Amino acid sequence: MNWDETPSATADDAPPGPGGRLVGADADGDDQAVEAALRPKDLGEFVGQERVREQLDLVLKAARQRGGTADHVLLSGAPGLGKTTLSMIIAAEMAAPIRITSGPAIQHAGDLAAILSSLAEGEVLFLDEIHRMSRPAEEMLYMAMEDFRVDVIVGKGPGATAIPLELPPFTLVGATTRAGLLPPPLRDRFGFTGHMEFYAPAELERVIHRSAGLLDVTIDAEGASEIAGRSRGTPRIANRLLRRVRDYAQVKADGVITREIAASALAVYDVDERGLDRLDRAVLSALLKLFGGGPVGLSTLAVAVGEERETVEEVAEPFLVREGLLARTPRGRIGTPAAWAHLGLTPPPQTAGGGQAGLFEA
Repeated sequence: MNWDETPSATADDAPPGPGGRLVGADADGDDQAVEAALRPKDLGEFVGQERVREQLDLVLKAARQRGGTADHVLLSGAPGLGKTTLSMIIAAEMAAPIRITSGPAIQHAGDLAAILSSLAEGEVLFLDEIHRMSRPAEEMLYMAMEDFRVDVIVGKGPGATAIPLELPPFTLVGATTRAGLLPPPLRDRFGFTGHMEFYAPAELERVIHRSAGLLDVTIDAEGASEIAGRSRGTPRIANRLLRRVRDYAQVKADGVITREIAASALAVYDVDERGLDRLDRAVLSALLKLFGGGPVGLSTLAVAVGEERETVEEVAEPFLVREGLLARTPRGRIGTPAAWAHLGLTPPPQTAGGGQAGLFEA
């Protein structure tokens, strides 16, 4: 229900997730089209993120009572947790139009000046992946956020002239998956900063039930619980899994999603009970079976899996580390006791009694 990215019209049977990963958190065209219909329209419908939602509600109500624009808002967190959805809700709550763009699309200060100069008073500007904006545009944004003014440079060299351009008051909503890459001067200009957390299974069940209702899908409580447990704490993934389970239930059963139907459907799509897919299990299996649980270097592990180093490091490892199945150490990657248990393998004696055990005891 609460997802990111700008909606666009594409078919409902596009390949799932980035690179075909059903449990990938980034949105493809399929997700964007469905999300447009399922997004909540106000804070009352938004599920999860209780602290951020409560704080943001106060900020918006106070702005409406003053009759002015809301403070600039920075939303950080992993993909798929609701940053774009919240930006649209901010615009709806303030009864203002919204302009959507992204950091990578703004490579020159002139690009940003063109956008800012065309904003209407009170308009919400949503800037996704704000940490990827070019440095000249970023420096122009400082003055725009603080003084609602930009200096447009006309000409080049000694004859260049700076023409001040007044801007109407607006609200900037910045979204980032890597808040640490934002320079402090930019972070300090946001009046409100909210960090989006991963969702608890109970919250994801509420997301799934709401989405099922909007998609006209019949699902019982146990079926929703089964899907929620495999959704990696991310509503976007929960929504994607729901649609694939819906297809399975429609073809293989009577269309009703139960725990058994959900488990059987996700087994077909190689998503196990903890949300691991083929790539995740391949990394763990290679680490444990070929290298005895490690430590092993990232490049060696990537070769063993048959994937690029960047794919293992950026796609598979973050979730495995978050689940406590893999650890990064100065000596290399190691499998944790939970990884051995998850794959149903018995660790070698040195892992059980010493050797690697010391890595976890330190």
